[in-house]
Amino acid sequence: MSNLLKLGLPKGSLQESTFHLFAKAGYKISATSRSYFPSIDDPEIKPMLIRAQEMSRYVEDGTLDVGMTGRDWVLENGSQVVEVAELIYAKAGLRPVRWVLAAPANSPIKSVKDLQGKKVATELVNVSKEYLKKNGVTAHVEFSWGATEAKPPELADAIIEVTETGSSLKANNLVILETVMESNTVVIANKAAWADPWKKKKIEDMVLLLKGALAAEEKVGLKMNVPRKKLEAVLKVLPSLNSPTVAELHDKDWVDVDTVVDEKIVRGIIPKLKDAGAEGIVEYPLNKVIP
Repeated sequence: MSNLLKLGLPKGSLQESTFHLFAKAGYKISATSRSYFPSIDDPEIKPMLIRAQEMSRYVEDGTLDVGMTGRDWVLENGSQVVEVAELIYAKAGLRPVRWVLAAPANSPIKSVKDLQGKKVATELVNVSKEYLKKNGVTAHVEFSWGATEAKPPELADAIIEVTETGSSLKANNLVILETVMESNTVVIANKAAWADPWKKKKIEDMVLLLKGALAAEEKVGLKMNVPRKKLEAVLKVLPSLNSPTVAELHDKDWVDVDTVVDEKIVRGIIPKLKDAGAEGIVEYPLNKVIP
């Protein structure tokens, strides 16, 4: 097929949340536990599972047209790619991840300045070296193959590690001293692929749906019947993305009100809507919200 988009999907910690996001965007992806080539219900897309750490290199050299990875790994690899979009989600929720400098709670190391001549373990070697250089510190940065939290104090004086909640660091008696960088998931494209009109449009359409699915993750729809004479009172209670949709019902004394709101506020506003005169209030989930 001449029109085929080679898509890299992150294997590992981001895989499950990425598949969920694509499902909400309207793409059905399925993969067996041992396969690196999942199926997708779009014949114009050829997906492949690649570790996020390597993704940008394969996008840069054209093995993949487009991929999803962390901005941290794009910087770590120094890859020359097009950043198409930022998608704020991670393994455990809709938030950035942080790379942090951490050391044992009882360590004399209290800041980056205390690392002079010390050993630091991390997966993010190049970014960490730049961070130390920027702070005027010379230290030995050692690549960690995993279980980085377990290395201080015997195998390293401090670590630079990625975290969402900090719970794993705390469980290993480590204290976060500084944030080295924040990172989000990004959609990156190969420069030649981005210059191809068909591939660029295919990528843009996919990103539009993914952004819409991500926007819908924290929102819900609300609809209700409202006596016309109480409409203004209900609208004062009701926030929305723009303005609520108000439609006449067969009974001219009543209207239907539809809107989209942040899910976190629904619990607080439904009783207020009821008190203001709304009836038949229905809350429903959303797959996509396209601005």
